[in-house]
Formats: sequence, structure tokens, C-alpha cells
Amino acid sequence: MAQPDQKKFFENLSGAGKAIAVLTSGGDAQGMNAAVRAVVRVGIYVGAKVYFIHEGYQGLVDGGENIEEAKWESVSSMLQVGGTVIGSARCKEFRTHEGRRAAALNLVLRGITNLCVIGGDGSLTGANLFREEWSGLLDELVQQGKIDKESAEKYSHLNIVGMVGSIDNDFCGTDMTIGTDSALHRIIEVVDAIVTTAQSHQRTFVLEVMGRHCGYLALVSALACGADWMFIPEMPPADGWEEQMCTKLSENRARKKRLNIIIISEGAIDTSNKPITSEHIKDLVVKCLGFDTRVTILGHVQRGGTPSAFDRILASRMGVEAVLALLEASADTPACVVSLCGNQAVRLPLMECVQMTQEVQKAMDERKFEEAVRLRGRSFENNLNTYKLLAHRKPQSELPISSFNVAVLNVGAPAAGMNAAVRSAVRVGITEGHKIFAVNDGFEGFAKGQIKEIKWGDVGGWTGQGGSLLGTKRTLPAKHLEKIAEQMKANQINALLVIGGFEAYLGLVELLAARGKYDEFCVPIVMVPATVSNNVPGSDFSIGADTALNAITDTCDRIKQSASGTKRRVFIIETMGGYCGYLASVGGLAAGADAAYIFEEPFDIRDLQANVEHLTAKMKTSIQRGLVLRNENSNENYTTDFIYQLYSEEGKGVFDCRKNVLGHMQQGGAPSPFDRNFGTKIAAKAMLWISRKLKETYRKDEGKVFANTDDTACLLGMRRRALVFQPVVELKNETDFVHRIPKEQWWLKLRPLMKILAKYKTSLDVSESGQLEHVVRHRRPIESEGVPA
Repeated sequence: MAQPDQKKFFENLSGAGKAIAVLTSGGDAQGMNAAVRAVVRVGIYVGAKVYFIHEGYQGLVDGGENIEEAKWESVSSMLQVGGTVIGSARCKEFRTHEGRRAAALNLVLRGITNLCVIGGDGSLTGANLFREEWSGLLDELVQQGKIDKESAEKYSHLNIVGMVGSIDNDFCGTDMTIGTDSALHRIIEVVDAIVTTAQSHQRTFVLEVMGRHCGYLALVSALACGADWMFIPEMPPADGWEEQMCTKLSENRARKKRLNIIIISEGAIDTSNKPITSEHIKDLVVKCLGFDTRVTILGHVQRGGTPSAFDRILASRMGVEAVLALLEASADTPACVVSLCGNQAVRLPLMECVQMTQEVQKAMDERKFEEAVRLRGRSFENNLNTYKLLAHRKPQSELPISSFNVAVLNVGAPAAGMNAAVRSAVRVGITEGHKIFAVNDGFEGFAKGQIKEIKWGDVGGWTGQGGSLLGTKRTLPAKHLEKIAEQMKANQINALLVIGGFEAYLGLVELLAARGKYDEFCVPIVMVPATVSNNVPGSDFSIGADTALNAITDTCDRIKQSASGTKRRVFIIETMGGYCGYLASVGGLAAGADAAYIFEEPFDIRDLQANVEHLTAKMKTSIQRGLVLRNENSNENYTTDFIYQLYSEEGKGVFDCRKNVLGHMQQGGAPSPFDRNFGTKIAAKAMLWISRKLKETYRKDEGKVFANTDDTACLLGMRRRALVFQPVVELKNETDFVHRIPKEQWWLKLRPLMKILAKYKTSLDVSESGQLEHVVRHRRPIESEGVPA
């Protein structure tokens, strides 16, 4: 990271005299509008002229009204709209030299030399070719007398920055493309709906999802719904798969499972390169098993609908980074693409990413499927490895022999995705040969002996369930140490997996402190963070926070829509989170809020007054509504009621106010695809760590596990680009125990983005931006896995 004296600030970068054009090309994807909005507003913010190019490359070639200067208000209300408002089209003319020459003329006439392209690899490859030909195209235009030499010299080079908009997540170099998370939301909504009808009739459902060349959607949705079988292009099933699949479905039905779900990617193939179709699967199941089987082809449903909170935040972050890259570009800067690596926005050379994406297809054509999976990147590979771990139950004879017992418990408030984590932990633990014990009602239930063995089939169908099926309590172990130790001894518990929020973290601190007194706690203990508040030290993300963010975003969308008829109305919305302002801040960015009040960023009456004045000025524009979020514990005196009354009084005659406390709806509901997937992967990783630590700490001579070093009580968290195990002892220095938050929180860096996009002048540290990285080709070590999608 840059030293303080080397810090770069966004406000020092000027776009004066520059013109930026933004276009969306190829297939549409939810979140594209959020990216367009960010490019337009940040471009205007730094003093550049920004242009929409309507209808993609077709609009670039045709020119005229298709190239329109954008105003701040032009992108209002775009954030929550799916698809692309500025239009997208396939364009044959742009593939010709003449077409690109016409496009160059249209840009030069408007002084545009910075192009932001949001699309797939074809669109980005076209943009790169356009850039490479640029000076030649200008020379031709001079020769034809369409532009003068001065113009050719003034606009002598074209800067290109790409953002990948594709629901398939088929572009190498980024963990997630814009639109993928929203497409997963559509798929999971359908799966959840189908589950209820299928269970009523004991049906088998074959679901076909998009992904002609990439199986990401099928893979992640299979993980997120616990599908019985999955077909993707990157992993053709081995010969004899028909019999294997029917045996598996038959065994599941014999275990009283009332439904079977098979997920198939539209590009699925067998080892002979022959397509596997959904109808073929259906006919096979009916013929071999006689099961009542239905096919559902999701089609363009996956492209439609409102973008998820994740996609809005991803696209907004990428849009800001794209403008930054354009402002810093020179004639020597290669065209770059803005990507997501773990939890960081990075810039990568566009053609490196395109070449690697093409290498995937080449590997598939040559039937090198393992190579194709590796080239797809760590996110894809980790998903596939987790699916293989969880999908197929091995016969007892094939399981390793282990005499270890592992207990799993939920601690703290319920969070959507906890059940997916428990299911994953139980099944991976059983695959590792351990006996898994489920503890009901957290540490309190542990002390009371509410503990019993849990089997593979007991956790079937848990991924889509909200809340905590094990039951959870906020009780800390300190009061019950002796009884918990007795239960651990009685049940011969050799390791603990604790899934929960800040209480779980405090619980681990207390168990660690008690190791000197009770040998029973000298066992491997690992915690997986799960809380809507996202306030656990040592992790950028917690299971449940994404679902809560989507609940906040959906509610804000509805509230904003309700104001569209009344005009001049400001909504004050209170979010959960305790003292942690994550939900208010990131929810504010996803919902397009004007302000978000949080504990971590102290505010006073002058700030409130400035916000009222800002909203008063806004009401004189065509955007006549305001949205203000307030974290529940942001300030004990400036309560939601106080802010509502202040705004009502100060806004008299200009705007009226409404308030809304979102409350526990943020904790409820079915978990989002992100939370199901994150819970599944992180818990599987935690259980594999437990297996390793059990082997390391087992004392053969005493016939028992004894673990009392700091590295045997860890928290598994996402840190920037990696999932890492961190000793709980080391995290104590990073914790504000009074306010139950980490001392440093990464998302505070996103707050200026919300303010800039709401037209506030603010300071944004961009020291970590600007480094063009390279696409990583080698296999990463197992510890450094990226953020799951």
C-alpha cells in the first residue's frame, strides 16, 4: 500500500477537456445500468464530458442521435433497472474496416478519445482492434477530407477500458462478471418455487440453465440448491453415467427424499462431444426409474429482472475504477479490463484476459477438461471441488477410518446461509470419516446436553432454508464452562466448528481462556462468521450479510417507486447492524441513497443540516425524491425519530418525509445464492482444516487429541483476495470489544463512492488503484481462495 506521503486522491484527478463515451454491447446483463450510471456520474464529477452511445457498436457506426451527451439526471432511476437502458445490438458493420472508420469519425467529431465498453469477450476484442487501428483510421479520414490534420493530431490515440457484463461468468481474469449474481438469483428463485411443488408429488425436475460454453451458472446453482446431479461443459460425465445417475436418484428416493433435482447447462456434452439435452435426461429417468419427471428451461428469465445488491455494488465499483483508469491512461497504456479479484477491483490487460478465455475453449475442443477448469480460474475450480466433495455420498467402505467426533453449533442471532454451512460441514466431515454431532441452541444447549449425532441424510434440503435449523442463542459459554466441558467429555468431542457472529467470536475467546483449567477445550476449534451485521473481526464478509443487503435494497426500490407518483418526498430508513455501519453504507450504495449515517463516521448537526440543504437543492431538479439510511446505533441522540422530525421541519414547503424501520425482515427470508455458496464453501474448508489439525494434535501414546497452541483456535475469514485461518488470539488487537466491531473495516473505503454518486464533493483515496496487473495462470495454494459467488 502507498505510504501516506504518496497517497493519491480522486479529487486531484481532472477530467477537464476530456470526453468519455460509454456503450453496452452483446448480450444484456443485470447491473449494466449501474455501471453506466457510475461512469456517467463520476465522469461528470471530475469535469469530463460524458456521452451515451445507444445501441452498442451499431450506434457508434451510425452516429447521429445515437451519440448523446449525458447529464447527471439522465441516469437517475437506472440503478434498479435490469438489462441496459442505453440499448445493445449485434453489429456486422463494426466488424468491417469501413464500419470502424465510420465509428472513428463519429468519435473525433465530438472530441471523444476515451471509450468505456461494457460487454463480453467479443465486444472487448472488437474494442481493442478499434484502438490498435485508430491512428490508421484517422489518417484515412484525413486523406478523405473528412477531418483535418489538426484534429487527427489532437485526438491521436484512443483509450479503452472494459467491464465484463455477462451472466455466464465466462471471462477469465475476474472472479465475477456483472450480471452473474442476478442470474443466480433468478435461477434460485425458480428452484425454491419448484421444490415445493415437486415435494408435493414426488417429482424429478430437470432444470436447464444458460451457459452454452461455460457451466458456471449450473455449477453454482447446483451447489446452492443441493442438486442430485449436474451436467456442465467443463466436466463431461464418465462413461456409464446413465446407470450411475439413475442409481443415485433411486437411492435418494429410497431414503424418503420426495424430490430429485438435476441441473443441466445448455452446453452440456458427454465424453464423445455429443450434446446432453434436458429431454434426453428426462426420457432416461422415466425409462429406467419410472419417476414422474418434468423439464423446466429457464431461458431468458435468467437475463431479466432487477439486479441484485451484489451486482449493483460490483458494477458501481467497476464503473468508478474504469473512469479512474481512463483519466490515468496514456498513449502507451494497453487497453485494460476492470476485474474483481477476491474483494478487490483490479485492472488487467484486456488481451491477456481475452487470450486466456479463448484458451479455455481451445482446451475444451481438445478435450483437455482439467486444463479448461484450471484456466477458468480459482473461483470456478473451488466451486467444482466443493461440489464434488458434497454431491456424491461415498459408500461406507470407501470412507477413511477416523475415531474422531466433531461438534457443530450455531451461536448468536440467526443468519440466512447458516443451514447451508451446517449441511456442508456435516457432509464433508462424514466424507472425512468423522462422526458429526449437532448441538442445538448454541452454548446454552451444549451445557444442557442438547447434542446428538447427525447423519448425511439429516441435512438434505437445508441449503435453501433461512434462519437456523439447529437453533441458536446469544448465550456465551463463560457461565456454563464446567457443564460444556462435561458434555464434551461425555460425548468424546475432539473438535468444534462454531458458525455465528460476534457472540461466536467472544465464545471462542472464552473457551481459549479456559483451556488452562479444562483439558476438554484443548481441541481444534474453528469459527465461520455468520451474521447480517458483518461485524466479525478477521473477515470482509459474513454469511447472511448479502441476504440482508438484498432485503434492504428491495425495500428501498419499492419505497423509491412509491415516491415517483407523489414527488418531493424524502425517506429515512433505519437498518440493522448494531454499531457496525456495513448494511447502511453498502445498502446505501446499492440503493442509490443520498446519505447514510453510521457510528464509524461521526456526524453532527452541521452534517444533518448540509444533507437537508443538499436534498432541498435536489428537489429543484427533475429527481424529486430522496433516500437516507441510518444504522440503528449510529448515534444515541440523533435517533431515527429525531432525524425524521428535523428533516420534516427543515424541508417544510420543499419536501415531506416518511420513515421506515426495516427491523427483523433483514434477518429472515431464503438465503441469497451468494450466502448459500459462501456458507457451503467456507464450512467445507473449515472442516478440512479440522481434519488436518486432528491428525496433527492426536497423541498416539495417550490415545487422545490435545491442542493448546494459538493456531488451533482459528477464525476462517475472507481477507481481500484470500480465505485465511487466523488465530483468535491475534484478532483481539483488531477488535473494538465495547462496540462489537473490528477496528478497521474495508467497506469504509466504499463510502466516498456513495457520496460522489449522490453529488457530494468528498475525498476518495485511490492509492491502491492504478497498478496494471497480469492474469495469474498458475495454480494457487489451497489457502488462497477467492470470494465465492
